Amino acid sequence: MDPYLLILLIGLSYIIGFSALSIVRRQGTSTRFIVEGLIITIVFTAISYATPISYIIFLIIIYLVTMRVRLLIDLGNWLTARKKFSLSLNAYSLALRLWPDLISRQIALINRGVTQLRMGEPEEAYHTLEDALADKQAHAGAKYLSAGYYNLGLACRRTNREAKAVRHFNEAISIWPGCIYAHAAELELEKRQSLDKSTGR
Repeated sequence: MDPYLLILLIGLSYIIGFSALSIVRRQGTSTRFIVEGLIITIVFTAISYATPISYIIFLIIIYLVTMRVRLLIDLGNWLTARKKFSLSLNAYSLALRLWPDLISRQIALINRGVTQLRMGEPEEAYHTLEDALADKQAHAGAKYLSAGYYNLGLACRRTNREAKAVRHFNEAISIWPGCIYAHAAELELEKRQSLDKSTGR
C-alpha cells in the first residue's frame, strides 16, 4: 500500500474508532474532534505523498493534538490524588484554554470543582460545578454527571444551601442509580434525615 494511503487509512480509522467509543459511552460525537482529526490527516497525507512519513509519528501527533485536553485532565486528576492541588488547578486551567469541546470542558470543570472541594474551598467548588452543569448541550456521560451533581450537592451543603444540596443529591441518584456517586448521595440524604429526626424537624 502507498504510504500516503496508509496515513489516510490510519487517520480515518482513528477518527471513526474514537467517535464510536464516545457513542458507546453515551457522550455523543465531538465535531471539533472530527474536524481536527480530518485536518491533521489531510495535512499528513499530503506530506506523505511527497515524502515518506512514519505512520507511528503520525499516530502520536494526531493523538496528542486531538486528546490534549483529556490528557491534561488526566494529569490534573493524578496531581489531585497526590494532593498537589495548585499544580492540578493549573492543569485544568490550561486544558480549558486549549479550545476544548463542550464535553471535555464539562469534564475539566467537574474535576476542577472536585479538587476545590478537596482543598476546602466549597464556595469556589460550588460556582465551578454550577458552571460545569449549567450547559445542557454538554453530556459527558452518566459517570461524570452523577459525580458532578453529587459533588455539587456536597458544595451546597458545605455552603449552607441545603435545599439545593438535597436536589442535587437526588439528581446524582436519578442519573445513574446504583453507582458509587448515587450510593454516596443516598448516604448524604440519610444523614440529613437522621439530623432532622434528632432535632425534631
